[in-house]
Amino acid sequence: MAITDKIYVKNHRQLSSQLDTNIPKGAFKGATLDILFQGGGLEQLDDATRDRVLEFAEDFLDCDCDNNPYCGCPERKFIRYLLELRAEGLGPDAIVDVMSDDYMLYAYPGDILSFLDQGVRTLEATEELAKVDGNREAQEAARTAKRELSR
Repeated sequence: MAITDKIYVKNHRQLSSQLDTNIPKGAFKGATLDILFQGGGLEQLDDATRDRVLEFAEDFLDCDCDNNPYCGCPERKFIRYLLELRAEGLGPDAIVDVMSDDYMLYAYPGDILSFLDQGVRTLEATEELAKVDGNREAQEAARTAKRELSR
């Protein structure tokens, strides 16, 4: 299961009430993306909520793909966002706090930790494969990325 399947809309009941429609808890579920991408009813939201929803849409739903928002770009951009927060030295609890402040999203810190751990394991495998293949440049790139992710 991808980490984006474990990212939830904070106060989704309140948001559903303000929009006068049901939205799923999952931030990257189809119905949630539809509402955010189409922007219908966002004027019904209070100012603070609307600002965060619009920031989420601008930061993650903005691409030129024909299948937007179902092209995978929002998920990839969000994963990059999580990795950038980790690169800034934030741990799982702090990452959850920041994404909550930035976009009104939440996740369980354990899920974020598992995601980061899986990334480290993937980089370890990449490093070993590059070593076997004799590709020192790829091996060093994977080693450096692994160190950055695991510090």
